[in-house]
Order: sequence, then C-alpha cells, then structure tokens
Amino acid sequence: MCLAVPGKVISIAEGVGRLAKVQFGGITRTASLDLVPEAGVGDYVLVHVGFAISKIDEEEAHKTLEALQELANLQDELGPEEGDPVAILSEEPVEPR
Repeated sequence: MCLAVPGKVISIAEGVGRLAKVQFGGITRTASLDLVPEAGVGDYVLVHVGFAISKIDEEEAHKTLEALQELANLQDELGPEEGDPVAILSEEPVEPR
C-alpha cells in the first residue's frame, strides 16, 4: 500500500530540478516538483517518497489531513498491533467456508 500526504508548497528552488519546501502541518520537508510542473508557491500537492505526484485543491488537502489524523487517533486508541494498517493488511487471508 502506498500513501501520499498532502502538503503546501512554501518555496521553490529552480536548478537541476524543481525542489520545493513543502509544509505538512508543522513539519517542512523538501520535495521534487518535477512531476507536477504546474505547481507553484501556495499550492497543495500530494507527496510520495519525496516527489509531488499531483496538485490538489486546499479543501481536498484538509479533508485528507483530517482523515489521516483520525487514523492516527484510532491507532493510538487500539494500540500498536490492532491499529497497525500494515499488520492488518499483511495478515493471512481467511479461507471462506
């Protein structure tokens, strides 16, 4: 399973590629904008493993961040094993009767 996280582009440096400072809540990371040349400062992008893979609107970014926060809260509530989506998805399939 892959996860792309929405963030807001706060600055762009042109050079060998287009590198942006992208803010994810209170955290800022560098991401490549080479796959979304239309993205600019102030835009929201989905970032996966250091690459912005698409541009999204602000409302969709906030909805996604809220859903991710709900998942984090659920994991805290259930504990590390029960709330771990990777563990859930990697469990052996149950054979139908």
